Amino acid sequence: MHGDGEPATAGNTAGGDGPATRAAVPSLPRRGLGTLVGCATALLGALYFLTAGTALGPFLLRSRTRAGALEVLTAGARRLVAVERVRRSAFFGDLFPAHYEASDRKVLRYLAVRSSTGLLCAVVIALLVFGAVLAGILAYGAGRGTLDWDELLTQVLLGGVLLFLDVQGLYSLAALDARTARECFGPSEGELLRRRIDELAASRAAVVEAVDAERRRIERDLHDGLQQRLVALAMLIGRARRGRRPEQADALLLQAHQEAQGMLTELREVAWRVYPSALDSLGLEEAIGGVAERSGIPLRTRYEVAAPLPRPVETAAYFVVSESVTNAAKHSSASEIAVTVALDGARLTVRVEDDGTGGASENGSGLTGLRSRVAALDGVLHVHSPLGGPTTITAELPCA
Repeated sequence: MHGDGEPATAGNTAGGDGPATRAAVPSLPRRGLGTLVGCATALLGALYFLTAGTALGPFLLRSRTRAGALEVLTAGARRLVAVERVRRSAFFGDLFPAHYEASDRKVLRYLAVRSSTGLLCAVVIALLVFGAVLAGILAYGAGRGTLDWDELLTQVLLGGVLLFLDVQGLYSLAALDARTARECFGPSEGELLRRRIDELAASRAAVVEAVDAERRRIERDLHDGLQQRLVALAMLIGRARRGRRPEQADALLLQAHQEAQGMLTELREVAWRVYPSALDSLGLEEAIGGVAERSGIPLRTRYEVAAPLPRPVETAAYFVVSESVTNAAKHSSASEIAVTVALDGARLTVRVEDDGTGGASENGSGLTGLRSRVAALDGVLHVHSPLGGPTTITAELPCA
């Protein structure tokens, strides 16, 4: 049937898990041919249900043999449904998820609806052809002058009403055909909604867990780092106050001063891990430059973003770079790190690659936290780290 009754829902292409999408809209003759082919395949479906239902009916009524009979019935229905899928793709340009497999119940329901609506469509087309023949006869009679004007007007009005009903029926059947195909060959709107709810619930729980993990790490840094250095600083100052020799007090005060400078540096590092202030004042490019300055490994950066980015996207991109560089410096034995940040349309891609030994665990706390942070923005984090390297971490963040 004409597949432009309802437009296909926007989603992924055939390789994804989204709903059916549409390529270039086929021409009207091509869709008309698809409608006629659909009438023929609907007849095959009706004949299949008639013959298979008659043969398997006694087995379907018995509880012991019902499961096997349903399996046989569904196997044949899946072959006919596969033909319908090819028809929708060939004549109407529909693209369906390649790896989506409908349930047995959905397959049988679709074939039953498709058979009935296809046969009804054949009846409507037959009526339309019959009406065209009658219109030709009427025109021939009017041309010969054998019809009165009142009779001609009555026939034209009646034919116009019937033509409108025929066209409206074809349009409605086309919309039903397109909608039932999308529900069978791809996730329905309800399934997509439930999947989206599950994704949001999982991402929310992951974000809460990542925030708690980050708080624990900050607390550990403060307790094991700054607190211990504060204790050492207090002891140095106390020893300087109690010292009796001026040269000993000067040496202790110098040591205390150096300790205080080290504490300021460490405090600045902790503050940057909490939130980099350079993002607010200088932007993402300069913040990544700060990561390069603090990195103990040579860091090459390429920044290809011409438009302003949303603040949450900038923050997530920064932490992807910062955490990835930190992990590479600690665990990978890398000698060089390359960072690429590129904006392609409405999607920001952040790529961090090192030439280290690889073997990064995707279940580690650092990468798990990054994945949760990226997923909270409907983004995706990919980690490729084979043994022997290199390690490549790629984050894709939507900016719309």
